[in-house]
Amino acid sequence: MNDIVATVRAPEFPPHLKHKVIFETFEKLNPGEAMLLINDHNPLPLRYQFESVHAGKFTWEYVEEGPVTFQVKIGKK
Repeated sequence: MNDIVATVRAPEFPPHLKHKVIFETFEKLNPGEAMLLINDHNPLPLRYQFESVHAGKFTWEYVEEGPVTFQVKIGKK
């Protein structure tokens, strides 16, 4: 369960597109699949947005927690 099928490297996108790309990638996942988010800071505001928009429909697992790189496995339930 939660096999990683997509990776988003957030620093590669302009600020106004980052969350859009992340949510579009999440929407394309099938239940049981996951995406890997790679970021240059802790994406806590994004997690709060996920909780608001997709409450109970996602998993959030830190793979790497800084200090330079943060990697989060975001799965679709």
